Amino acid sequence: MRYGGNTSCVAVQCGKHLVVLDAGTGIRVLGQSILKGTQKKINLLLSHVHWDHINGFPFFDPAYRAGFQIDIRAGHLKHQGHSTKDIMAHQMGEPTFPIKLDALSAELSFTDFRSGETFSLDNEIQVRTAPLSHPNEATAYRIEYQDQSMCYVTDTEHTNGRLNTTILNLIQGTDLVIYDSTYTDTEYETRAGWGHSTWQEGVRLAKAAGAKRLAIFHHDPDHDDAFMDEVANAATALWCGAFVAKEGLTVSLPE
Repeated sequence: MRYGGNTSCVAVQCGKHLVVLDAGTGIRVLGQSILKGTQKKINLLLSHVHWDHINGFPFFDPAYRAGFQIDIRAGHLKHQGHSTKDIMAHQMGEPTFPIKLDALSAELSFTDFRSGETFSLDNEIQVRTAPLSHPNEATAYRIEYQDQSMCYVTDTEHTNGRLNTTILNLIQGTDLVIYDSTYTDTEYETRAGWGHSTWQEGVRLAKAAGAKRLAIFHHDPDHDDAFMDEVANAATALWCGAFVAKEGLTVSLPE
């Protein structure tokens, strides 16, 4: 209850610009917050389209409001013969959802790119991307705005004893890494091939890349608050830059 039970959604405020990473169930609460402000343009970047990363979108209030502009991008579908628009429409199709994608009142746009590409958002934000090791593939993002940067690296699986050079290059010197820390190193021994990593691997990557901070993210739903407290204590003891992400947590850059 203290660490939160929603699936993946991270909001990144870059001055007047908003970037949202993934549309898990957490995006419902984010949508309610957005309606209380003046933000009308939303850039939504999807790491991938497994259910836990998109199934909050049908409950995202701004999508139902005229005057909102939502640009949605994903980097792993086009070369597989799919499109982001088709996937998002499919999850809102009959008989599993009563409101179709094309009935939404917001202005929606969809862009399919290839993981590894670099692009800009709103002419002020630079986004670098990288492919991740995950079933059906996934994309990592590095968001650069003015003199700060943050990286979103989930869902991904590592290889024991060898740091992923693609991830290292992406997160080099960044202010904050949000990393797939579903398991502990001990748990991973029986979960290899499941597409996820460990908080200890996140620490190893962050330290090797000279990153300033690491957010331990994407918790296993079987890890209760007591377990996560132990992870938080162990991570801080291992490296002072590591902390456990909690629902509703705000991190300001620079700190």
